[in-house]
Amino acid sequence: MTRDEWEQSGTDAGARADGMRLNELAPARSGGAADLASTPAEKKAAANAIELHLEPDTKKAGNDAEEKTNAAVKEFDGKDGRGWGTSTALKKAHATWERQVKALRDRLGADKSALRSTSLLFQNNDIGIGVRVHRSSNLDHL
Repeated sequence: MTRDEWEQSGTDAGARADGMRLNELAPARSGGAADLASTPAEKKAAANAIELHLEPDTKKAGNDAEEKTNAAVKEFDGKDGRGWGTSTALKKAHATWERQVKALRDRLGADKSALRSTSLLFQNNDIGIGVRVHRSSNLDHL
């Protein structure tokens, strides 16, 4: 493409863009703020799923990995005190795994607590606002 052809294609594109106009709004997309709403029942179900499935499954996965890793470390550790480097590397990897599993379990517990307390917090907030509005309302004096 020559320079003249390149400049002409840019001019043509600009002319097409000038002629464009919107006749309607874009269709509504899923995933917006409207999708953030949830009911107390949905929060309770999510908290129960964490408590009944995610927390126990995470604990089990952590324990399974601990048993298998310890067995592998023992196999790679030399009987004469001169084991493979793999044994040391597995110990380090397992220590990292344990920290990550603990962090995940802590996060799951915090999320569960937050889900369970959100409804109560909103209710208390609404009551508090209602009391303040009632106290500051001039309608009581009419």
